[in-house]
Amino acid sequence: MLLAAGRGERMRPLTDTCPKPLLEVQGKALALWHLDALARAGVARTVINTAWLGGQFAPRLGAQYEPKGAAAQVPMPLAYSHEGQDFGQALETAGGIARALPLLCEGLGTDPIFWVLAGDVYAPEFAFDAQSVASFSASDKLAHIWLVPNPPHNPQGDFGLGLVDASGPQASALALNVPADSLEPRYTYSTIGLYRCTLFAPPWCSIAPGNPQGAKAPLAPLLRAAMDQGRVSASLYTGLWTDVGTPERLHALNHSSTFKPSHL
Repeated sequence: MLLAAGRGERMRPLTDTCPKPLLEVQGKALALWHLDALARAGVARTVINTAWLGGQFAPRLGAQYEPKGAAAQVPMPLAYSHEGQDFGQALETAGGIARALPLLCEGLGTDPIFWVLAGDVYAPEFAFDAQSVASFSASDKLAHIWLVPNPPHNPQGDFGLGLVDASGPQASALALNVPADSLEPRYTYSTIGLYRCTLFAPPWCSIAPGNPQGAKAPLAPLLRAAMDQGRVSASLYTGLWTDVGTPERLHALNHSSTFKPSHL
């Protein structure tokens, strides 16, 4: 699921006429960087939620997506969850995911797993790899999230990262609900994660299936409740990553010396 419903207040005036995920980095819309990576990874389909200027997405992105230069690849279908059209507003992250679950989980078994990522984040080196999905699927966790070193605009971070078992070939790490006043290190949530549908059902989430009433709900309380029960794992991601939240950050990306043309 590609989260694309936000207003982008801090990005104004650019977002007065263009939704933030359709703003361009190095000549390509932010959303397309993600769709490229998802399609190359063989993701079966992507659901995009919309609200602010939501009518721009389908005409721009279409009903399926195929990366340029990958003509032999099966196109990735795109579906849209139009929160603005249905309810007149964005439903926040958990509310939006709950609304989109019928589209996300159709035909994928009893407890489907899906990626969630924000459409306004630039992470061209992130790989939506099958091994991560397989490892998460084999675990008892409700979510696996990727954390990043704290950027200047979020110096206190969001969640902790605890090493649980380093004795095996791959260390297992838990995401920790570390209080803001703790001296324990916290990292910033990259907005990229793997989730089970069951996180958006009781006892973790009280929203009715499919969110027919358009309830607004943030994601962080669900994650923190699951973390308190040891049900969220995490990895630290140190590749290129930017929360493109202001015109200044967008300008910096478009004039960055660390940009790698091979990601086009």
